[in-house]
Formats: sequence, structure tokens, C-alpha cells
Amino acid sequence: MQYHKAAHFGKQRAQKAQMKLFDYAGFALLTYTIKQAKGGFEPVGEEELAGKMTRGDEAMLFICDKEGYAKAQSKPLPIQQGEEIFRKMVADGMPEYSGEIKTVS
Repeated sequence: MQYHKAAHFGKQRAQKAQMKLFDYAGFALLTYTIKQAKGGFEPVGEEELAGKMTRGDEAMLFICDKEGYAKAQSKPLPIQQGEEIFRKMVADGMPEYSGEIKTVS
């Protein structure tokens, strides 16, 4: 797929994920919209899986596609708050992503 076409579809999917994460965490950044594919580019996947990372005493939440590409991420949160939000996301029916999350550094 051509870059601009992949970027268009990926941006739509990532913005949807960003708004959903915003509803949970009160803040969300748009992250990946495209990924490299054989012979070109692909938009991030349509799936919306809940992911989390912890570092020190902070947690960050993500909405990823099935390959772990983060489409949206929260700001760093205190671990307890991050855990509560993550449990709510999963309780609301969002599948949990348990692999390595690919995010923008």
C-alpha cells in the first residue's frame, strides 16, 4: 500500500483509539499510524487491545493492534491509578495485549 493511503487509514484508526483511551485516562497521545510491510506500508490494525507498561513507580496505558503497535498512549500515571484504569478497560470488554508493545520512544 502507498504511504499516504496507509497513513490516512492508520490515522483514522489511531484517532479512534486515542479518543477511547482519553475517555479512560483523561489524556491520550496519538502514536503509531502506519507500520512497515513487505513492499510498502500498512495502516495500524483495527483491533483495540489494552496494554500497559510500568517503570519505577509509574504506569503507562496503551491501545494496541494485534501486533503490539501502540495507536494511543496515556501520560505516565501513578501505578495504582494506572492499574485501576487498566482493570476497567479489560472489565469493559477490551482484550488484554500481553506481548511487547511497540511504541514511540
